[in-house]
Parts: sequence; C-alpha cells; structure tokens
Amino acid sequence: MIIPTGVACLILVGGFVLLVAARVPVAFALGIATIPVVAFDLRLTPFLIMDRMFQSYNSFILLAVPFFLLAANLMNSGKITDRLIELARVLTGWLPGGLGQVNVAVSMLFAGISGSSTADAAGCGKILIPAMTKQGYDPRFAVAITACSSVMGVIIPPSILMVVWGGVMSISVGALFLAGAIPGLMIAAALMATVYGYAKVYDYPTAGRPTFGEFWLALKGAGLAMLTPVFVIGGIVGGIVTPTESAIVAAFYSFVLGFFVYRSISARDLVDVLYDTGRFAAISLFAIGTASAFGWMLAFYNVPRLIVGLMTSLEFGQFGTALVIAALFLLFGLFIDAIPTIIILGTVLFPVATAADIHPVAFAIIGIVSLAFGLVTPPYGLCLLISASIGGLNVVQVLRDVVIILLPMLLILLIIILLPEVVLWLPKLLLPNSIR
Repeated sequence: MIIPTGVACLILVGGFVLLVAARVPVAFALGIATIPVVAFDLRLTPFLIMDRMFQSYNSFILLAVPFFLLAANLMNSGKITDRLIELARVLTGWLPGGLGQVNVAVSMLFAGISGSSTADAAGCGKILIPAMTKQGYDPRFAVAITACSSVMGVIIPPSILMVVWGGVMSISVGALFLAGAIPGLMIAAALMATVYGYAKVYDYPTAGRPTFGEFWLALKGAGLAMLTPVFVIGGIVGGIVTPTESAIVAAFYSFVLGFFVYRSISARDLVDVLYDTGRFAAISLFAIGTASAFGWMLAFYNVPRLIVGLMTSLEFGQFGTALVIAALFLLFGLFIDAIPTIIILGTVLFPVATAADIHPVAFAIIGIVSLAFGLVTPPYGLCLLISASIGGLNVVQVLRDVVIILLPMLLILLIIILLPEVVLWLPKLLLPNSIR
C-alpha cells in the first residue's frame, strides 16, 4: 500500500512523541518511529533508510564533532579549566557579584576553546558552585548562573552545533562561527548585568581587586590555552584549515598543553578521556543518523513543502516568520537534544526561512541560540541537570532563578531577530564570499 502524507506524518510524529513519553532515548525513538511507515509503504525499504543513515555519517565535516569533544575533555582533565578560572577571577572578580562574574567570564573563555556546553557546565561547575556556596552565595543562584552561562559553549565559536548545522545544510561553518561571536558576547554582557543586579539585591561579596602580579601570573598560566580559539577561528578565516582540521588542531594542542607543557594529564587519564569522548561522540553521531532518516522521510512525504505553503498563506512577513521559527526551536529544545532537532526541524524550516527572505546564516544563529536555551529548561535541560547535580539540588528548586537569568538572554534573541545585521556583520566583513 501507499501511505498518504497525513497518515505518514501522524505515524511518524505520533510514534516519536509516544516513545519519548515512554522514556525511550530520543536517538532510538527517531529510528523506531520510522519502522511502521517503512513496513507498510511499498515505496520504502529498510535498506533505503539504512542508506540515508550511512549518507549522514559519510560527512568529512562531522569528524569535527568528536575532535571538539576531545579538546573539551582534555581541557577539563588537564586542569586547564582551573587556569581559565584564575584568569577570569583577576579580570572580573573585583566587580559586584565576584564569583558570579567569574562564572560568566570563565564560561565565555571556555566556550572559545571547547564548543561544548555540557563540558563547560561539568568542568566549571564542579569548581565554582562549591566555591560560590562557601562564600555565602545562594546555592540556587550558583547552580542557575553556572547552567545559564554554560549555554555560551554552543554559541561562541567554535561550536559543535554550528559544525552540525553547516554540515547538514551546506552552510559555511566559518561564517557560522563568526556570526555567533557577537550574539555570544551580548549574552555574556546580559548575564554579567544580571549578576550585578543579584549582587546589589543580596549583597554578594566581590573576589577582591587583583594586583598586577596576580594578573600577570594568571595571564601567563592561561595564555597558552587562550591561543586555541586563535588557531581555530584564525585558521578557518585565513583559509589555512577546514573546520574539521581546526578541530583536530584544537584537540592536538589541548593534548600537548596537558601532557607535555602543564604535565597534568597522565597516560591513565588519557585512556579515560578517550573513552568518555568516544562514548559521547557515539551518542551524538548515532542521533545524527536516526534523525537524518526521520527527516528524510518527512521530506519524502513533502512535509517541508506543505509547511512552506501554509506559512506563505498566513503572510507573517520576515519578522513574524523569524519569531515563529524561534518559538518552534525553543519548544523543541524543551524536550529534545539540539543535534536531532537541527536535523529534523532545521531542515523542515529552512525552506520556510528562505521563502521569508531570512538569510541562511541568520536563520542558523536564531535556531542555535534558541536551542541553546533548551539546555537549561526542563524537562530536557541537560546543563541544568548537570549543574543541579553538582550543587546537590533538585531542578525545581532552581527554576525561579533560571527564569530570572533567562529573561535578559531571551531579549538578546529578540534583538537578533529584529536586527539580523548584528549576526551578519562579522561574516560579511571577514568572509564575504561565504554568505552571498
């Protein structure tokens, strides 16, 4: 039999929702949801689905994902995070909110090295949450600011989500890296302003004004680590390396720093780092495969074309369409990991954005920033779960503070939607040929 489009969508989406509600992991739920449609539609075969999964893995650019994860794990294992925290302390610890400001600053620095929000939440959280609690900060605030600041890991370049987005939708990863820089810094500024407000209301202490000697020692200790984004972004912008090669450079450089320069990684630590990297990379890449098969089936039944027709008929205009796109990404981010969401929802909405004359790079940043917020919003909220676990709190206990901290960040998202040139200015300046 030939399954009609409406029935196929009902089976695919309904089956996926039911499986997720039954606590089946998202990556498996995406694959299992396709089985009934493949079984009953004469035009489809299991080999066709397996081929789509293989084609999604057969991408040179996606090799960047495990290497950026490896770089982040090496940074954490090699105590390089400690050096970044010390640098952040001398740069921002003297401001009202002391360690809260340090928390934001170190997340910004770590984001420029790792490309992973979860590595940020775990690496920085296990040091800063206990330290903030010890200095009299409310544990709920300590957990909330750690989780919310960690989302910069996938917004400030390099970013694993940008690598996946560029690979799936054939957009310049270098342009995406540059496009995420200014929104990332704006989010950092909004977070620091929020910490300042908390400090004034609750009279939180500062970390003290550093001496020049302390500043120099901190800069010298973290200076080599801070060269990582220079190699990664500079190499891509300069046309010296591809995004995948830049990830390999980042991982190799992190290894050299930890193993030979700082000598803080032993051979046994290296085995653990490689195991953790392989495990997390396998989870991410398996999700890419099943999500690609699921997304291809939606395209096979012309779902993107139907959505484009619907959105065009509603005449939302560029701004209204961008708002709807952001809202959908925010909604999906509540329940599903960012990578499968990019592959499923991103590919479906890409023609919608094109029809509304939204630039592909601006569309990507709107989607990535929206999905980043999903990392701190239950029920998924992976960064929030990690931070709350470190702080020994229940997620519900910190929700109030998370909402307060998220509000200014949502304002930054609205600014990006209203003024897409904020996103496009840097790529147009440094990589004009990549975003025409």
